[in-house]
Amino acid sequence: MYMEKYDLSGRVAVVTGGAGAIGLACCRALAEAGATVVVAEVSEDLAEAGVRQLANQGCRAEALALDVTRPDQVTAAAEALNERHGAVDILVCNAGIARSDVPAEDVEDERWLNVIDVNLNGVFWCCRAFGRHMLERGRGTIVNMGSMSGFIVNKPQPQCYYNASKAAVHQLTRSLAAEWGSRGVRVNAVAPTYIETPLTRFGMEDERMYPVWLENTPMRRVGQPEEIASVVLFLASDASSLMTGSIVLADAGYTCW
Repeated sequence: MYMEKYDLSGRVAVVTGGAGAIGLACCRALAEAGATVVVAEVSEDLAEAGVRQLANQGCRAEALALDVTRPDQVTAAAEALNERHGAVDILVCNAGIARSDVPAEDVEDERWLNVIDVNLNGVFWCCRAFGRHMLERGRGTIVNMGSMSGFIVNKPQPQCYYNASKAAVHQLTRSLAAEWGSRGVRVNAVAPTYIETPLTRFGMEDERMYPVWLENTPMRRVGQPEEIASVVLFLASDASSLMTGSIVLADAGYTCW
């Protein structure tokens, strides 16, 4: 009874930023559960690279070039995928960037706008475009990628722009869940701790930064991409059927202190 709730056979899932470390793990988790997976990336080369990696892991997927900061492109992609597959049942808004270690008073306009455009605007454009089709059918599941940085202020690195973008994603998630819950569309988010990926390598190699990260983490370690993908799989599946508007912390206890 319970394991069958994780069965995604016959469902189509789109993962933005799908060729990155966390995105690729999410694609594999969804594919292993039976979903038809679309690897969406900012360039065709990146998307195809993700598909090849998944193939090497025994998972089939298709590639999609998608710049989440371009709403017209996102809308066109949602229409094309829904027409081709009949429906997109799952959307994982994973595309994001982290540009840390700049004090607020020194943040350039370009940096602020770039982070907000990808991390917040891109999430909304995708939710809006794919959500419209889900609402028309009266069913669908969206999982957004938030962060523990939407709850706390990281230290020692200053990153007000990143923190603000992720806090906004959390509130956007709750707002969409409240608007769409009675219409069959669930919207949740995952809020990870530091995950070992190329985006966090700068901090893990910093003798000033990394010890502070560990000191503030009860489990005394960073996370792995597959640990986040497991939460995404849960939220994307019927195992979480009573959940919407939830921001699920996967932070190794970081926010306990």
